[in-house]
Amino acid sequence: MTHQALARKWRPRDFGSLVGQEHVVRALTHALDSGRLHHAYLFTGTRGVGKTTIARILAKALNCETGVGSRPCGVCAACTGIDAGRFVDCIELDAASNRGVEDMTQLLENAVYAPTSGRYKVYVIDEVHMLSNHAFNAMLKTLEEPPPHVVFVLATTDPQKVPVTVLSRCLQFSLKNMPPATIAAHLQRVLEAEGIACEPGALAQIGRAAAGSMRDALSLLDQAIAFSGGELTEAAVREMLGVVDRAWLERILDGLAERDGAALVAQADAMLEANAPFETALSELAVLLQRVALVQAGVAVPGDEAPLLERLAGLLAPEEVQVHYQIAIHAQRDLPLAPDAHTGFTMTLLRMLAFRPDESGGRAGEGAPGNAQGTAPNAAAPLARPAAAARSAALRAPSPARAALPTRAGGAQPASEPEAPAAPQARPAPQRDAGPQPRPSPQEQFSPQPAPAASASAFDGDWPALVARVRAGGMAAQFLQQSALVDHEGLHFKVKVPIRPLAEPATVNRAREALGAHFGAEVRLSVEVGVVQGPTAAAVASRQRAERQAEAEAAIEADPFVQTLLKDFGGTIVPGSVRPSAADRPPGE
Repeated sequence: MTHQALARKWRPRDFGSLVGQEHVVRALTHALDSGRLHHAYLFTGTRGVGKTTIARILAKALNCETGVGSRPCGVCAACTGIDAGRFVDCIELDAASNRGVEDMTQLLENAVYAPTSGRYKVYVIDEVHMLSNHAFNAMLKTLEEPPPHVVFVLATTDPQKVPVTVLSRCLQFSLKNMPPATIAAHLQRVLEAEGIACEPGALAQIGRAAAGSMRDALSLLDQAIAFSGGELTEAAVREMLGVVDRAWLERILDGLAERDGAALVAQADAMLEANAPFETALSELAVLLQRVALVQAGVAVPGDEAPLLERLAGLLAPEEVQVHYQIAIHAQRDLPLAPDAHTGFTMTLLRMLAFRPDESGGRAGEGAPGNAQGTAPNAAAPLARPAAAARSAALRAPSPARAALPTRAGGAQPASEPEAPAAPQARPAPQRDAGPQPRPSPQEQFSPQPAPAASASAFDGDWPALVARVRAGGMAAQFLQQSALVDHEGLHFKVKVPIRPLAEPATVNRAREALGAHFGAEVRLSVEVGVVQGPTAAAVASRQRAERQAEAEAAIEADPFVQTLLKDFGGTIVPGSVRPSAADRPPGE
């Protein structure tokens, strides 16, 4: 067989060609160059990150004919023999198949003899956690005080199963999973050396699918080359891996932003016809939402997907992104319980459409845009409010201080003064002559009166106060809350926002329309991006919440009844348990 697998062909032969484990390379290089060698090393990490590879490079560095150092020559008999697996003084043992105490006893008996052709006898024990307890106990003494010519190199994917007595006798190095970008860059170098053309998106897909393992990435690259016939394309790799098309996810987020349920269902049906893996689609959707959240937080995202992420960050509010992310990751857990994957995926999209944060901080009765029936579920909501208000007025709830107080053992509570019985009220006499009257509809009985438009001359420069009165939702509300007024002239406002996603044209237009609706006239809005120095509505609201919280805590601590209970029962007020009463909070909070 002439072809050699890429994972074997491109296996690092020295520390300089090792990828992604710089912290381990640095420590071993310094130890080899300074002569401060330990007699036992333990390499831990997931599969394919370089544990056995580093063990072989270390064995070459110890036995190279040019001398002990961090740069083995790679051409002497010791180096070539270790690379080929036939060097007599480098003994590799698979603990999964040689796990008994007899195997360990035989190894330790041979360890006392001097090396045959090398400088050190290097014992590489892979998957060491598979050894039996008796085998571990048998090697403890030799592992602690081995002969001067013996070096143990242990490797494991599960260090928790290795006894503490073994861990304490070794220098332990934890190998990291490699980031997808690092894997993709190394695969690019491999393909350039092999003379194979590829698309950058294809390597990015393989880098993510490898899950941190370089060996898995090279194996997938071999498979992709065979699958695509020599030239790697993103479409071919996506088909091979069963990865979801990014365009599908873009259309899903566009449908969520536009509140278009029909488009979401149509997209789910199209994915069913394309035999898309719905569980993978949910995972990829969660990853895309996480990237959008990073952009909204002001984190720079390198690569070709930055324009897409900035566009999506301008379409979706940060709170919507968080809710959609939670629904996506929970749906992965619930998908096996659905009648079928397509049904579960479709219901997940509709759940994202239904469960979205309140855009107006208390605005009710407003349906979704583009949905003619959106206001129907809320039509009866005003009817329940007068009844709820009447019950609230009739029932006197205890004060917040008394409601949160501890009770005595056995359920006894402090006695309170008896209330005087309520005086009976006379019933109004029924009107016998009155005929049946038509019941007014909810819209006729409780239709709100539109607020009069504010005048430009009434604005006194208090931008946070103006924002508190403007009715806006989604990203427009975020824009107004996070912006600071720089200057204004009539209805021409110059504001500054902290991050660029808030300055998207669509967001600015919605904010301008909300301001225009408030003033009843055309409003001009100029936006700058930079460090916000003036007061913002979000900062004012945060400061007011902190002040109300401090006042509530001070009121509780000063309450005589609370002080008496704390003194009698030796109690303390639990931090964070005190909240301002509903009457002290502004509407919508």
